[in-house]
Amino acid sequence: MKIVLGVTGSIAAWKAADLASRLVKSGHEVYCIMTQHACEFITPLTMETMTRHPVLVSLEDEKNSWKPGHIELADQTELFLVAPCSANVLAQFANGFAVDSLGSTYLALPRSTPVFIAPAMNGKMWMHPATQRNVATLQADGVQFIGPASGDLACGYQGIGRMSEVAEILETLAGMLEKRD
Repeated sequence: MKIVLGVTGSIAAWKAADLASRLVKSGHEVYCIMTQHACEFITPLTMETMTRHPVLVSLEDEKNSWKPGHIELADQTELFLVAPCSANVLAQFANGFAVDSLGSTYLALPRSTPVFIAPAMNGKMWMHPATQRNVATLQADGVQFIGPASGDLACGYQGIGRMSEVAEILETLAGMLEKRD
């Protein structure tokens, strides 16, 4: 299965490397798109090593062909997963902004492509009415959420907002991954 793994700016970005590695070891073809903020937490080289494919970070990375890379990637995507997903990217998706490669690819996905989001943010940010409106909008669009989990947060707080553990994400996706193999 061809999976696009979006990685956004969060301390939980390190979990994306483990997630990508496990998906590849399970026989899936994983393509990673990282936001600029994600690159502050984990390097594209790490994700390239885990996925064995070039990582898309900006629309300028697409200059290898006449065809826009994010459109071609969206056309081939069988499952779209963003883990971790920040509040900023939730808002971007919910409001249809194509400000970067991740948002552009999301908007170009065929409507039949399954989309999963594993949020990661401070609990106050998660519970904010604006974030909850964005979640409701995305759910109405068919996006499925995995988490967030509760526990210790990187900001020093405790509560909801942690990205779900990699095993839980894989367990949630298991039926989807098996159906499409």
